[in-house]
Amino acid sequence: MTQISPYTLRDNDLVLTSASTTSKKQYILKFRDLPQTDRPREKMLDYGPGKLSTKELLAVVLGTGTKKEDVMAMAERILKEYGERSLTMMTDPKKISKDLDIPIVKAMQIVACGELGRRFFSRSQTGLAVIRLPEEVYEYTKDMRDLPREHLRGIYLDTHNRVIHDEVISIGTINSNIVHPREVFKPAIAYNAAAMILVHNHPSGVATPSLSDIEITKQIIQAGKIVGINLLDHVVVTKEGFISIEADY
Repeated sequence: MTQISPYTLRDNDLVLTSASTTSKKQYILKFRDLPQTDRPREKMLDYGPGKLSTKELLAVVLGTGTKKEDVMAMAERILKEYGERSLTMMTDPKKISKDLDIPIVKAMQIVACGELGRRFFSRSQTGLAVIRLPEEVYEYTKDMRDLPREHLRGIYLDTHNRVIHDEVISIGTINSNIVHPREVFKPAIAYNAAAMILVHNHPSGVATPSLSDIEITKQIIQAGKIVGINLLDHVVVTKEGFISIEADY
């Protein structure tokens, strides 16, 4: 792999059932089958929130499931599809509702919970994560390594390479026809970012970027020249490693 130098920000210089006893079907344990003491709300009342898993906490936020999916199954699927960190950074309930096929009200509950967390526990500027190298991008996005679908994520930085915002831009196979530069730069402008890094995962485990990955990078580079926001890198991550499109391609 090519020797990579630290990211440098430059002004406008871009690098861019219950089954019966006679049934042979395996019985699937559902939420209603859980003992009262094992249900998330009851566990929280008895032992406090610290004893609940992330899935159980999300189930408390969601409250109930739907006719086709109980609340625990829904919570597990949501976390599997989005990943914990990505989910907490989402601000568009319509996008969550569409991507995960859940009711808009439940998507709004998730977004509201994330927003409360950011407001109540936001870190000071000196405590923000700093990203200067592709290796640091890989470490920062380690929650993406096991996601079952491709996620395109934008990491937005201030003039000191500190992360000021982090957002999932799209879910599904990355394609230049569906990923528009406006969706990439909209958060950058909203949060007054000086620079940004694109990251997406390859569930296949092969880090080599596709032609579409490279084409998207070129499009964002050109768009960045117009809006004056540095695209420092586009990193492809897998369970075993990463590739920096900017450095290697």
